[in-house]
Amino acid sequence: KSFSKKNIVGDNLIIYAIPAFVFFVTAEILLNAYEKKDWYNTKDTLTSLALGLGNVVTGILGKIIVFGALSFVYQFKLFSFNNSGVIFWIALVLADDFSYYWFHRESHHIRFFWASHYVHHSSEKYNLSAALRQTWTGNFSGAFVFWLWMPLVGFNPIMVMLMQSISLLYQFWIHTEAINKMPRWYEFIFNTPSHHRVHHGTDLKYLDKNHAGILIIWDRIFNTFEPETNRPTYGLTKNVNSANPVKVAFGEWKEIIEDASKTKNTKNVLKYVFGAPGWSHDKSKLTTKEMRAQTQ
Repeated sequence: KSFSKKNIVGDNLIIYAIPAFVFFVTAEILLNAYEKKDWYNTKDTLTSLALGLGNVVTGILGKIIVFGALSFVYQFKLFSFNNSGVIFWIALVLADDFSYYWFHRESHHIRFFWASHYVHHSSEKYNLSAALRQTWTGNFSGAFVFWLWMPLVGFNPIMVMLMQSISLLYQFWIHTEAINKMPRWYEFIFNTPSHHRVHHGTDLKYLDKNHAGILIIWDRIFNTFEPETNRPTYGLTKNVNSANPVKVAFGEWKEIIEDASKTKNTKNVLKYVFGAPGWSHDKSKLTTKEMRAQTQ
């Protein structure tokens, strides 16, 4: 079957899944009320939903950019193979998930990418609505570069973007405190609510851990895995303290500009943009590595 640009812009699995998102968020809110939990905050939830809607709108143009970049690289593909069969789909899942792991990991280590990704971590609650709290700037700031190797080796751009959507759909359900643990074998192989709660924690031992998309095996292989031993404190090490979705969406970009303007040293300016989140030339802020060093 041949695909056109119209397919990738119009046939968006995330948009089709919106009714399911609404249903499950509503169900979790009702469960939260019934069990008298503290999973939800009204303002926080409304901010998450607004950011999710904004992501859908900005994603229309963003996906055209991503599709264009992937298609350009695909012209120079090194191999050709059929986009069908069990082996192809296993390879596609592994390739996409490997790419997602490194994108996610580097988004916590390079501030330029963190400026988009921090939006997803800005909620101080952990629930299904927080899964919808997504960036408005990720596609425009080049997050897709971590996937460019896939069309180069022969994966069709349509299949790459389809798998990206499938990965995001999988990650929706792991944003919950309603599920404690999955079966032990599942916890060992796949990303789960327990693993991802760790990722959203601001506790020092949890910072920059569990970057998995679908498979937790990458974290185990590359030594970024941390098991959940206590309920995390959610949010950012310095919370946004605003329910305004625009401030949340662009807040870190604003701070990068403000930080970079504090110094005239070109090297320091570059570190404020491309260094680790929390880096500062005067140590007024600290990176995760620096915070951990202080406790040793």
